[in-house]
Amino acid sequence: MKELMLIIVGSALVNNVVLSQFLGLCPFLGVSKKTETAAGMGGAVIFVITLSSFVTGVIYQFILIPAHMEYLQTIVFILVIAALVQFVEMFLKKAMPSLYQALGVYLPLITTNCAVLGVALINVQKEYNILQGTVNGFATAVGFTLSIIVMAGIREKIEYNDIPEAFRGFPIVLITAGLMAIAFFGFSGLI
Repeated sequence: MKELMLIIVGSALVNNVVLSQFLGLCPFLGVSKKTETAAGMGGAVIFVITLSSFVTGVIYQFILIPAHMEYLQTIVFILVIAALVQFVEMFLKKAMPSLYQALGVYLPLITTNCAVLGVALINVQKEYNILQGTVNGFATAVGFTLSIIVMAGIREKIEYNDIPEAFRGFPIVLITAGLMAIAFFGFSGLI
């Protein structure tokens, strides 16, 4: 249990996928304009990363390793992730059309989100078992969701501030992301 808690804290805060490893920046910067949209994207990412961590762990442990085809891991992981994202996209289109419209092009981009593939590869690299890999995937996705919602909240507040002309728009977003990364760096001594 202690090891799982270390994985959770380490993946969500200390090694935050966005602010420490700089993976998944495209949806982080693109979808973080409103907190509702950011929360929806975070929920989709939590589902995809957690499920893909489990499925890729099972495939790696029970198919690729016994068949001595570990070299196919990246291709297999990409196919699994693409299938899961298609499932999420179809579900959101039917169940939550407004969220589907708000996420726009960023929803299919979860397929190419390097954070999703990065988690699957980190699970293999750190030799996590299926449970540890799934917990790592869930905690990483929670860390992604936390960072994107915080960024969206800050961006909503920034809209009402008097910002110099040169910093309006994307420059202030990048400065904010840099300051958030510095703040998350404070968690580095935690584990």
